[in-house]
Amino acid sequence: MAPFSDGEVHFLWWFIQGSIMVPDTRWRLRGAWGLCDRHAWGALLGEAAYRHGYLHGPTKLYEDLMERAQHALEVAGPMAARRAARRLRETGPCLMCELDLQQADGGAARADLLAQGRDPRWLRDLAERTRRSWELAACGACWGWSSAARCRLHFRQEALAGRADLGGQRALVDTIVAHLRIYSRSFVWGHRDTETDVDRAALISAVGWCSGWRGLQALVLEGASGDGAPADRGASWDIRMEVEAR
Repeated sequence: MAPFSDGEVHFLWWFIQGSIMVPDTRWRLRGAWGLCDRHAWGALLGEAAYRHGYLHGPTKLYEDLMERAQHALEVAGPMAARRAARRLRETGPCLMCELDLQQADGGAARADLLAQGRDPRWLRDLAERTRRSWELAACGACWGWSSAARCRLHFRQEALAGRADLGGQRALVDTIVAHLRIYSRSFVWGHRDTETDVDRAALISAVGWCSGWRGLQALVLEGASGDGAPADRGASWDIRMEVEAR
């Protein structure tokens, strides 16, 4: 995966300053289920770098997207998985891809600002610290291993081919939402420090579920300890994570 251009990094700098809260932008993010694999992980990396690991904005965005996914999977009856797949399709493009920023320069942005937006250390620290939890949600098709977990894109492919595990997908999404809500609530002063690493891992799981997992390895984990990929624990590994009592 190619490194982020100066134009992409500069866009992300402005994006996290408040553009993500503009109603039209939020609706476009809803329609595209976030951003594409490359830009979703790049955006999270930039947010973590610029905010020193304070990920309130992305947490609220993905809480919204994953709750929509829960509703999309609430189907029953004949061809339920196919109908869920239709609900989970994108209705618009990745807004960063549409802007074609890969060849753009950084304009008047300072060199140190552009360098900071490429610094993977903050997100890498979170990913390594919470790895044992988000590995449970990592898509086996994305990683090329035997886990039964699937991201949204590969679930749709399998559903349209008539071989998706709808029940497993519901359990996975429900688990991500449960922990993501706890993490989201922890940004409220009265609930500060109530989250655990399992809850923080839900944000990584949500990004991977919405957009795919390849960008995590390419943009974040390369250069970290190990080879960047999860250990293959087998297709029978239970994808459910226990929600701690609150």
